[in-house]
Amino acid sequence: MRIGVLAVQGAFAEHLSTLGAIGVEGVAVRVPADLEGLSGLILPGGESTAQRRLVDRWGLREPILDLARSGAPLYGTCAGMILLSREILDGDEPVFPLLDVGIRRNAFGRQLDSFETELDVPMLGHQPVHAVFIRAPAVERTGPDVDVLARLEDGRVVAVRQRNVIATAFHPELAGETRFHRLVATMAAEHDDPGEGSGRRHHPTRRTGLAR
Repeated sequence: MRIGVLAVQGAFAEHLSTLGAIGVEGVAVRVPADLEGLSGLILPGGESTAQRRLVDRWGLREPILDLARSGAPLYGTCAGMILLSREILDGDEPVFPLLDVGIRRNAFGRQLDSFETELDVPMLGHQPVHAVFIRAPAVERTGPDVDVLARLEDGRVVAVRQRNVIATAFHPELAGETRFHRLVATMAAEHDDPGEGSGRRHHPTRRTGLAR
């Protein structure tokens, strides 16, 4: 199994390292040919405006949408969440409008306002997820087909899933947290072998190791 990481800008190296730590081959994706043979894709944090420009410059928009339409899992962190959202309340038109959510960029303030916290993510087990927020977005609207995976204590939504697409406003890869990447790997394995995941596609964590 090979899972790609969009590597045009941002913190892609940390995602590649995390994939390696869980025994998955990570592939840096910079041009459409890099998507060939991939079982899933991660969109990292960084500058969403810069990533938007580079995605279009290198002709990646339609090939990535085709990968998502095939059922392969996509996972976006921070700027990746922005790229995957259908509605950007304080920004540009959507890039990959795969998540029926409305998000607000920099919802928590500037980089000086970055913070870390523990989040309950029942889908990933009882152990809290250590989450790093850096100039993070927040979800202000969710569509009927969107599952909320995590909220802050004030109720703001910071992790969502819609079918094969997952997004978090925070960076698990900066905290040594591997469970989201393991979830993506499990979803990718089920995408590669539909018979293997038959009847369990909507609950992949049942077969995912939850150790950090």
